[in-house]
Amino acid sequence: MPIIKSARKRVRVARKATTRNVKTKRNLKTAVKSLTAAIKGKDKKAAEAFQKAQSAIDQATKKNVIHKNKAARKKSQLAKAAKAAGVPVNGAGAKKAAPKASAKPAAKKAPAKKAAPKKTAAKPKAAAKKTTKK
Repeated sequence: MPIIKSARKRVRVARKATTRNVKTKRNLKTAVKSLTAAIKGKDKKAAEAFQKAQSAIDQATKKNVIHKNKAARKKSQLAKAAKAAGVPVNGAGAKKAAPKASAKPAAKKAPAKKAAPKKTAAKPKAAAKKTTKK
């Protein structure tokens, strides 16, 4: 056990951080396992499990429990597996509709007006003395 007061505090802080990180990792592993189980069992709630798994990965990344590249790789792997199993991976399963071509061209917005700069009372400058060379 450390003797110095600041070292004791570091032990307490590290213990709290460790428990937080373990909890985040456990949530991540649970979400990924439930997704793989839903994919293998061809469960209808696989899309929901996919969203929860992605959310858990994002939270772990945000809290610096896993590296951002690992998170991207994991999300890609899960999406690939879900897509192969026929699970809709983009949102709630609805495909994005292509924008309709309209007869009218889109009206352009007017540029935003800039706020006028505040005018401050300027102090009059003292007149400079003129010197002439002789």
